[in-house]
Amino acid sequence: MDVNYNLDWEEVFEYLPGLAVELKSCPGVVDTIASYDLMMVPPIWLTNDPCPRYPHELKIVSPVTRKACPLSDRESSWQEGDAVFELAVK
Repeated sequence: MDVNYNLDWEEVFEYLPGLAVELKSCPGVVDTIASYDLMMVPPIWLTNDPCPRYPHELKIVSPVTRKACPLSDRESSWQEGDAVFELAVK
């Protein structure tokens, strides 16, 4: 069996650890994604919830900001105080 068969890679990168989400079944209850396990069904584990969840059960509350890698070799000598390039993940 091919491991990559039928995996939704966009979903993997949409539900990143640290992302704030709201349970659709309990509006107003906000939690944080602890991990996304590709081999689990359902795949999403929340910080304060003992049960894993499916993506359709969650609503993304706020995007996560991640630091991106340097854009060139010249920028690879990054030091404290230099400009930081960031990606907003929706």
